[in-house]
Amino acid sequence: MDGKIAYTDKPCLGAQRLDVMPTRGVNKLSGQTRIGADVAREHHQEGMARAFKPLTGMNEQQFATETRRYRLDGRSKRECRTLEAAILDNEQRERSGMRDTVDALQQEILELRQRYHKLGC
Repeated sequence: MDGKIAYTDKPCLGAQRLDVMPTRGVNKLSGQTRIGADVAREHHQEGMARAFKPLTGMNEQQFATETRRYRLDGRSKRECRTLEAAILDNEQRERSGMRDTVDALQQEILELRQRYHKLGC
């Protein structure tokens, strides 16, 4: 994009993954704990993940991923897992790849990410 940095939740060519944790309320300004419904839901989900960990063996992030994919059919869930592994593998290859293979890898990563996004993984 003409040397400019842009942040988006949509896949784009040559994008780098950026994992961020959003803020969870403004406690310091008022001196009181105030959380919205979305943060309350996150706290509930995290508590559920911790409670079910002995049964599922999943950490909070894995539990959130499985919860998000719950509505998908079995075939789509399998495809999500396959896409996730392929994306991570190709990102690793991109970081350690030669300059002549990077463009092809970036195109492949873009296609994988678009499919991942379209499925709602």
